[in-house]
Amino acid sequence: MVLSPYPCAHLEAALMRIKFIVGGLLILSAVVYLIISSTQANAQYFHTVDEILASGPDAVGKNMRISGAVLGNTIQYDSKTLDLKFTIAHVPADNKTIKEEGGLAAALHAAVTDPARAQLPIVYNGEVPDLLKDEAQAIVIGQMGEDGIFYAEELQLKCPTKYEEALPEQSE
Repeated sequence: MVLSPYPCAHLEAALMRIKFIVGGLLILSAVVYLIISSTQANAQYFHTVDEILASGPDAVGKNMRISGAVLGNTIQYDSKTLDLKFTIAHVPADNKTIKEEGGLAAALHAAVTDPARAQLPIVYNGEVPDLLKDEAQAIVIGQMGEDGIFYAEELQLKCPTKYEEALPEQSE
């Protein structure tokens, strides 16, 4: 029988393997957590104008993303202060309803021509986007003010003719 000069060599090797496995599992867990949390943060769905107005005071001060149709006759821009003001009208959130209305372009047109649709005033500070026009789909990210105005920090627009086949990824 050969005796090892290091009687605990096998134990030390086993402990090193266990430490390596535990460390690897911790790193893998952290990566999975980061992927899941960033996916959830980026999967922010749209709210509709109706949903925001129905929330009343509960919507004030909360970060949210809203989609609606731009009412072209409400667009006001101050080139000195870069204040952009416009109003959006309610567009249904249900993709099935949008398809039944004839697609996104038809749904946006119906939203701006229907005076009974809920409307929400928007204030944004920045340059006027080229696509800001009547019947464009506005996607605004920001906060609802106590004064009933939505203060947008981000503004994205989709031209209905350019994206006729596209449907907004909205919550139901």
